[in-house]
Amino acid sequence: QVQLVESGGGLVQAGGSLRLSCVASGRIPRIAVMGWYRQAAGKERELVARQHTGGSAEYGDTVKGRFTISRDNTKSTVYLQMNSLKPEDTAVYYCNTAFLTTNYWGQGTQVTVSS
Repeated sequence: QVQLVESGGGLVQAGGSLRLSCVASGRIPRIAVMGWYRQAAGKERELVARQHTGGSAEYGDTVKGRFTISRDNTKSTVYLQMNSLKPEDTAVYYCNTAFLTTNYWGQGTQVTVSS
């Protein structure tokens, strides 16, 4: 049983910042890849940020330099710090973990950036 619950979404003005949180429950090994994806209306789900075993991270091209992923293993929480937000960042953001060839997803949290 693995559950991921996102929070922190909302409405923010362009240029502002927002921090998303994902609380994970269940047995998730340390080798698990943790990440954030997003899906805008009418578009496919895309990678936002992903952190691999050892701490290395990769980011989608559209968010590089603006977003930062981090993880607090003690609290079983993954964060996504989003700075310099743009209207095109508007989407539902999903927390994800992957291990043993299986993907788990949260319910998503809406982020809306006004212009």
